[in-house]
Amino acid sequence: MDRLLIHSFVLFVTLLLNAQPNGDAIYVCPPCDNTCDNLEYHGPGVCDHCHMLLVQKDLSKTIAFYLQDGVEVLDFAGPMEVFSYAGYNVFTVSETAEPIKSQGILTIVPDYSIDNAPKADILAFFGGNSSVASQNKKVIDWVKEQENVQHYFSVCTGAFILAEAGLLDGKTATTFHNALEGLENGYSKIDVRRNVRFVDNGKEITTAGISAGIDGALHLVAKLQGVNAAKRTAHYMEYDNWKIGDGLILTDTNPYAETISSEALKTFVGTYEYKNGSTIEVAHDLKNGNLIAVMGNNRYPIYHEEGNLFSDVDNEPISFERDGQNQVTGYFLDKGGKVFKKLD
Repeated sequence: MDRLLIHSFVLFVTLLLNAQPNGDAIYVCPPCDNTCDNLEYHGPGVCDHCHMLLVQKDLSKTIAFYLQDGVEVLDFAGPMEVFSYAGYNVFTVSETAEPIKSQGILTIVPDYSIDNAPKADILAFFGGNSSVASQNKKVIDWVKEQENVQHYFSVCTGAFILAEAGLLDGKTATTFHNALEGLENGYSKIDVRRNVRFVDNGKEITTAGISAGIDGALHLVAKLQGVNAAKRTAHYMEYDNWKIGDGLILTDTNPYAETISSEALKTFVGTYEYKNGSTIEVAHDLKNGNLIAVMGNNRYPIYHEEGNLFSDVDNEPISFERDGQNQVTGYFLDKGGKVFKKLD
């Protein structure tokens, strides 16, 4: 009995420690042009002012969206929504800072021209009249001159800009379905693939047309911050039909490779106590590899982090407890807080 008590106590302390965010990590609000852009937090959660999900400061990236006159709206707007919510600093750049038109409808005033644009961790290019950029020597020279770029990202025929700059030579890529032959015939050093949502070479990520840019952007978030960050972003966007990892991944690092098994997730399923004497049902979301907390008509994803540690849609920790027989007995939300018991 003494050994059992010691084992249970050690397990409980371990869970308490694991449930706490990294004490050295600083979290910030995604840029939203409000005063909260300058605030820093010492744990995950949501911004007190704009209520956006906080992101770990050292994981935030700066992304330059190159936009040309005639750019396709959803090509850039979908990934912009993804990267913005994920906490990245996105700015727009064009050949000049003069206003441009997207699909002849939306007027865009670029933040910068290629003459004064700051450095970026990631360069992104999009379709819609992309030849205006790919056949412009000044633009291609600017692309080639950028230093310390961590990733190149293209949507639709934005791949032609990367191709013209030689960044896809010897690589595998995809593009808009009506432009596949053009990419193949015009750039013989590229292995062009059909019927894929995105292709990940490691440093270069190209996607198919228009809506596929959202899939590619979520994949890049998963690469940089982990699959749960991408899942939270998709949940916030109500991108419910996202097929996680549905692309051609040609790197050794696959963010979807290490996931908890369905059998392991099932051990957490059941009815639990909740606040104010109510109860919640924890169910298995087989499609997305998560748990789901069901409270009345509301359903909230619960994401597995490691061991018995999970997180909610606001990146707050949820720690489950087990007894000496390794059976789940309850969960707690705060260090030293109430333990909500499993009722079945």
